[in-house]
Amino acid sequence: MRTLVRRPPLLVLGLLLLVAACTASTDPPPPRSTGVIRVAAFGFTESEILAELYSQALRATGYPTGPVVQGGPRELVQPALAEGLIDLVPEYAGSALSFLTLGAVGGSANVADTHAALTLVVAPLSIVALKPARAQDSNAIVVTQTTADRFRLRDISDLTAAGSQLVFGGPPECAQRRLCLAGLESVYGIEFREFIPLDTGGPLTLQALHSGSIDVALLFTTDPAIVSEGLVVLTDDRGLQPSENVTPLLRRQVLSTHGDGVVHALDAVSALLTTSELRALIGQVTGGRSAHEVAASWLHDRGLA
Repeated sequence: MRTLVRRPPLLVLGLLLLVAACTASTDPPPPRSTGVIRVAAFGFTESEILAELYSQALRATGYPTGPVVQGGPRELVQPALAEGLIDLVPEYAGSALSFLTLGAVGGSANVADTHAALTLVVAPLSIVALKPARAQDSNAIVVTQTTADRFRLRDISDLTAAGSQLVFGGPPECAQRRLCLAGLESVYGIEFREFIPLDTGGPLTLQALHSGSIDVALLFTTDPAIVSEGLVVLTDDRGLQPSENVTPLLRRQVLSTHGDGVVHALDAVSALLTTSELRALIGQVTGGRSAHEVAASWLHDRGLA
């Protein structure tokens, strides 16, 4: 999902700074500095889990981090990272690349190529793109089995003929983003009967899909509901979606303050994190555990905490 970069309101930036300033950790100081590394999440469960994984891994290695900052959508988080109001955000390579270049540079299915392009784009912002995790989360265009059977849907291109009879649901920003509704229109030529703004691949979207309020939904490939509820993911047969490997974006100033040990701690998490494990972690949070708790258990079980 994409939209143009816009600077967040000064009030929002001020609130982010205030939150970050109030999150000093009581853990032992890191080797070189007592400065708190401020880790932020986007406004959905998976991002919170990822932020907790990387934040707790840093803390376990001796670097102070406070509670994860709930930064909201990318339109707020990326400017806050660029301006130094936060220090680290676990990003998705293709989405970050397209967002930061205003859609001028799109990622590809090739993980290395997408990461190399992202590295070049963030460098002038004094941001480092660390090693990508094997875990990858991309947009998934999903229907129920009933809808798939009725309209003979297998690929996204099959929606071109059926779209005028169907209602599409997704997050509010989906309408303007190339990897969401805007891309479905421009790349596939799909014109839905209606677009209903909902949450970001969350319970409102699933409920609307099952109740018939919408026929087609934007979910994410790591969503446990796709498997548990027997939903059908339509094949992206025209390659709209780029590789979306989880990639920590870190302010270069953190390295100047704390040293390269920060990178080693973060890379250790990325090296072990897979898509299936991330899906399982999301399932645990959906089942009632907190993101903080499931992240702590995962790190402990792998000797990172």
